[in-house]
Amino acid sequence: MTSQTITAAASGTWKLGDMEINRIGFGAMRLPQTGEALVAGATPRDRDQAISVLRRAVELGVNHIDTAAFYFSALRSANELINRALAPYPDDLVIATKVGPGRDLSGEWLPHAGPERLRGQVEENLRQLGRDHLDVVNLRIVGTGSIAERFGALAELRDAGLIRHLGISNVTPGHLAEAQSIAPVACVQNMYGIGVRPDQDEFVRACGEQGIAFVPFYAIAGAGRTAGTTGAGDEEVLAVARAHGVSTAQVRLAWTLHRGPHVLAIPGTGDPDHLAANVAAGALRLSEDELALLDSLHRRPR
Repeated sequence: MTSQTITAAASGTWKLGDMEINRIGFGAMRLPQTGEALVAGATPRDRDQAISVLRRAVELGVNHIDTAAFYFSALRSANELINRALAPYPDDLVIATKVGPGRDLSGEWLPHAGPERLRGQVEENLRQLGRDHLDVVNLRIVGTGSIAERFGALAELRDAGLIRHLGISNVTPGHLAEAQSIAPVACVQNMYGIGVRPDQDEFVRACGEQGIAFVPFYAIAGAGRTAGTTGAGDEEVLAVARAHGVSTAQVRLAWTLHRGPHVLAIPGTGDPDHLAANVAAGALRLSEDELALLDSLHRRPR
């Protein structure tokens, strides 16, 4: 598989709300810094490198970018890098962002926003991205309590024209049902990957049955989370990677996409070679035997 010749179109398409996108997208969390993301004191990434990666992603057919106003380092903001690199935005480019969490200027985390602060977070994203509306806004939550007030506040902003589609992140099936009783839900973002949250399998299937996109995060990093992949390899993943002459990260992305046509991928990187490899993973087709092998690894107790 030659990464340089493969575009995001090879991954197939799905409608996120009413917007058709390629299933391989790009996550902007790693753009503002090198090393671990979302920590105070992170080393800012070279600005030109970040901008070139974003532009190359679009050249490779990526038309779904996932970002947030709280993705920043001391000198770089993911949203402002996206604005600088890609505005005026292509007509088919969908930018999804998240609200709920917040960080102060030093990078330390703030309490999650309640209903009264969510409008300010939406306006912050609008300003940084240079948009008059946001394509998708995901309400990111912590805990199992009701999301009705917060999701309702976003639904009001949707009705006002500031938001086109709504999603939810880090949630349970109960949260999805609660949100749907208030406004349509275009996508669910939860942590998921090979061996990561196998308890989510039924939820993934249920989203597909309802026509809702499932957008896993940390599909490559797994337990490494914001620090990235740990480099440790499971033998099953290594065996499949060797058979196809690809990386283990590409196998993990391909397995994720095989979970259903509604499952999207948003791998992030600041490296142009990794970007091309991530996009190329959308063309990797796994056999039934290989999927069975990886599924058994996925379900194995950890």
